[in-house]
Amino acid sequence: MLWCYLSVAQRCPMVMSDNMSRSRGFFWRAHTVTVLFILTCALVYVTLLEETPQDTAYNTKRGIVASILVFLCFGVTQAKDGPFTRPHPAYWRFWLCVTVVYELFLIFILFQTVHDGRQFMKYIDPKLGVPLPERDYGGNCLIYDPGNTTDPFHNIWDKMDGFVPAHFLGWYIKTLMIRDWWMCMIISVMFEFLEYSLEHQLPNFSECWWDHWIMDVLVCNGLGIYCGMKTLAWLSMKPYQWQGLWNIPTYKGKIKRIAFQFTPYSWVKFEWKPASNLRRWLAVLGIIFMFLLAELNTFYLKFVLWMPPEHYLVLLRLVFFVNVGGVAMREIYDFMDDPKFHKKLGQQAWLVSAITVTEFLIVVKYDPHTIMLPIPSLIIQCWFLGILLILIWTVWRFFIRFQLLNHF
Repeated sequence: MLWCYLSVAQRCPMVMSDNMSRSRGFFWRAHTVTVLFILTCALVYVTLLEETPQDTAYNTKRGIVASILVFLCFGVTQAKDGPFTRPHPAYWRFWLCVTVVYELFLIFILFQTVHDGRQFMKYIDPKLGVPLPERDYGGNCLIYDPGNTTDPFHNIWDKMDGFVPAHFLGWYIKTLMIRDWWMCMIISVMFEFLEYSLEHQLPNFSECWWDHWIMDVLVCNGLGIYCGMKTLAWLSMKPYQWQGLWNIPTYKGKIKRIAFQFTPYSWVKFEWKPASNLRRWLAVLGIIFMFLLAELNTFYLKFVLWMPPEHYLVLLRLVFFVNVGGVAMREIYDFMDDPKFHKKLGQQAWLVSAITVTEFLIVVKYDPHTIMLPIPSLIIQCWFLGILLILIWTVWRFFIRFQLLNHF
């Protein structure tokens, strides 16, 4: 064992230097005793030195927040590490614990009545818990409006709001998660079809054709996917040889090393290969389905819980998925890549899947009327045709073609 360790160190001393610094350095220690001591001191202070206010609502909120913080302290120091280690394993353990807290919050909301669940949001923000005002979506879809002499392109400029860079940034990050151009484009195009299909349920799905296909698919989503693929190409070609910070002699080298601490420790290229076998094909279909469902949940949750699109909770949910989505996708890929299917589904992937399903169940419970609005017959026919084509291709690829190849 020692010989193997030394031989690896001789072949790649920079990597081993980083590993050794991780095992001995202050930065990489869990600091379990230190965190426990600080937490105990805080609780002793609250218990003995601070007078408890005579406000039940305030004490309830503070007690819930304190309970969450204690759980986060435990999780950051004691939870199992995931596949990512940069910038620090504690960062990813923190988001794992946040995922647990969010899922528990969703379960709590799911078990409330519709009225109580919506009014409970007032405890988070007093401005919530009121019906959303009606908004006009779609409207005039002329790219060039000759009736407006002062600004005939006003319809385009009206769409240039904060959601344009948000679309671009969102798809840039999604590309870094999925690491496959085809899957990203399929999800991007499929979501636009979903917006067409469900605009009779949610009015904000009603957009102009050029907003769907030019602004979204080609400009925002397409540019985000392109930049994401370029970043992936750079990450795949980048040399991953690390040296401990204190072993670097120059200040410039130290600053560069600190900056690269926020890049991956190593790189794994995702090769989904959906057509290689039936198991991977069904898994990729499941990933696309869950991705689209999570995207739809963003809009439906805002609608059923009466949250304005610009509310900070909506942004926090997106930030949450940015931090947990990459880990979940890596765990799903590792799970799929096990030829013997012996691995367990990763903890973050398990939780993200549970969250996606729970969010959808909240939508179904809180507004079944909207969900059950009859779908136009043309939309049903289009989706039926699409699903039928997928089934036919699946049977041909993995059953009929397989039998023909074996026969000849």
